[in-house]
Amino acid sequence: MAGYKLKTKKSAQKRFRFSKNNKIKRSTANRAHILTKKSGKRKRHLRKAAYVDVTNLKAARLLMPYK
Repeated sequence: MAGYKLKTKKSAQKRFRFSKNNKIKRSTANRAHILTKKSGKRKRHLRKAAYVDVTNLKAARLLMPYK
């Protein structure tokens, strides 16, 4: 008997992307609102994507089993 298929969590699919070397990319926090008090340099650095930390990698992969 075949096993069950696992569903991808849609919230994770919208938040994460995979890089070419199979790392999980995420967007940085603190970029959504209250931007007037943050410096231009800080906002510019927040534009760059970040990678999911190794401590959270297992949990993130369980949310997206077929990527």
